[in-house]
Amino acid sequence: MARWEPDARERLADAALALFSEQGYEAVTVTQITERAGLTRASYFRYFADKREAAFAGQDLLVDLIRRVIADAPANAGPRDLLDAALDAVAVAFTPERHAHAAIRQAIIDANPELRERLTAKRAAIAEAFTAALLDRGLPTPTAQVAGQLGQLAFTTASQRWTAAPDGTGFAAYARSALDAAVTAAADFLPVRQ
Repeated sequence: MARWEPDARERLADAALALFSEQGYEAVTVTQITERAGLTRASYFRYFADKREAAFAGQDLLVDLIRRVIADAPANAGPRDLLDAALDAVAVAFTPERHAHAAIRQAIIDANPELRERLTAKRAAIAEAFTAALLDRGLPTPTAQVAGQLGQLAFTTASQRWTAAPDGTGFAAYARSALDAAVTAAADFLPVRQ
């Protein structure tokens, strides 16, 4: 078995997705995933805490990227600039090659309550990443919290639109559009000045 291949995480995630699609999430075991990937169970648990995590492979990298991009942005960047920069940065993960897997992954998640629950937690982690990074830059707590939620909403909406798109391109444009819509909707809560 090729245990130390540099693409072990991707092989495990691809094997899990294929098996979940073929047999249903509930029927698949970690042993089956590792056998399909040509790796060991120990290798699996180096990358994923449990079976559910294989369905969300790569999200931890996106969270780290969001935090890093916001931390490294110019000192004069405002909250909107920071969200735009982070959403542009995560767009690199939304490639045409990954697009084919996205619809399959979403169908698997939609069919399984345990995965839908985990998806909710993953969305919260995205919002927390935005919020924490903005707080680290010194933004006031309410501003960071609202911006974190808007960033997560834009990310989630863009992910859904990208998954439904026919060609798997344009994540950054979907994210910008979704953020524009979210900011406009939030502005509706401002008091009307007379």
